[in-house]
Amino acid sequence: MFELGDLVTMKKSHACGQNRFEVIRLGADIKICCMGCGHIIMMPRRDFSKRLKKIATKHPDVKIEQESHYVTLDQLQQPKL
Repeated sequence: MFELGDLVTMKKSHACGQNRFEVIRLGADIKICCMGCGHIIMMPRRDFSKRLKKIATKHPDVKIEQESHYVTLDQLQQPKL
């Protein structure tokens, strides 16, 4: 099935046009993050299972440098003291 960190393809695309999402929370509700715009969506597990088309990439195989949504450490702003 699907696990935390997997990249999944949904049957319908998001409003931004992207249909790839990252699973960021598992439980009774599933939280996914759009890989196009970064919008976070939370839905019941039953609805998620119905709307899931396929698991695009399992979490160990995700290459962070190829995904534009991920932020690298040098892009993060350091807190001002």
